[in-house]
Amino acid sequence: MRWILGVSFIAMAVWTMIPDKFEEDDANLATKAGVFMTTLVAFFLAEMGDKTQVATVALAAQYNALFAVVAGTTLGMMIANVPAALLGDRIANRIPVRLVHTIAAAIFAVLGIATLLGAGKSLGF
Repeated sequence: MRWILGVSFIAMAVWTMIPDKFEEDDANLATKAGVFMTTLVAFFLAEMGDKTQVATVALAAQYNALFAVVAGTTLGMMIANVPAALLGDRIANRIPVRLVHTIAAAIFAVLGIATLLGAGKSLGF
């Protein structure tokens, strides 16, 4: 498992350095559906099946309080994500995207190498 995880981190480092390609079809979808709907669908697809959604379903089923659980989950996610989005918006034009990709790739590479060298082994991971 350690080898799979370590190699996966290193693969993410390489993938992070591959430039993004902006396609006209994506731009057309955003203008037709509107920015809000495009973001809503993209966020849903990106987060589908993550721990938050699984926990929301489990809590709603356990307590039989769908509205309260969904409202609590949504509020919690907004408290966590809105400040990050606002900060990201403020600094997006001040930091080159290439620098962000390079830093992210370096972090993935360090984590991959550390994992391959056995980091966390004494903690039982």
